[in-house]
Amino acid sequence: MNIHSFTFNPVAENTYILSDASGECIIVDPGCFNTTEQKQLKTYIDTNNLRPVRLLNTHCHFDHVYGNSWVAETWNLDLEIHPLEVSVLASFNTVCSMYGLPGGTQPEPKKWLQAGETILFGNTTLTILFTPGHSPGSVSFYDAASQQVIAGDVLFQGSIGRTDLPGGNFDTLAQSIRSQLYTLPDAVRVYPGHGPSTTIGYEKKNNPFVSAV
Repeated sequence: MNIHSFTFNPVAENTYILSDASGECIIVDPGCFNTTEQKQLKTYIDTNNLRPVRLLNTHCHFDHVYGNSWVAETWNLDLEIHPLEVSVLASFNTVCSMYGLPGGTQPEPKKWLQAGETILFGNTTLTILFTPGHSPGSVSFYDAASQQVIAGDVLFQGSIGRTDLPGGNFDTLAQSIRSQLYTLPDAVRVYPGHGPSTTIGYEKKNNPFVSAV
């Protein structure tokens, strides 16, 4: 599985395109904020002859969902989120207003992401990991074959997602990291919602917020 990232919007959020040799791809957390960022995303997809087949959110904080409607309309895709993120998605315009940013409409989720289920596209199978704590229904997407995981805002290089937002809880987040992420092989590369990638092994040894024990 190939992973290509873009850094979008005023909060420097990581948007991911996951693809494989089949030419199919999925779009995870489209944070594209304006037409320039939308064009960057579409140009990459068109240039590489990719065919988007799924639209996924790891969680529904405003910076991760800015491009949901545009992506859904452009490629005729249904939005897929965890059921516990419905209220977070519904707060999109309220939160945007709090930050002085423009809001907009969000598509209604049509499919639900559930822990332990798989996401299939092309020749790739992703496992859904339930990783709440940063938000109530955060999920991560793990590809065992290529040893890569899309972790949203759960685990960062040398840091973790904030837990002071509605639905956040530090103890829940720490348990998610230890039970769902730190149990993956040390070589697994972690692609977070902000900042550079890291590895499970590095974070188990060096993360100052959540130790491996």
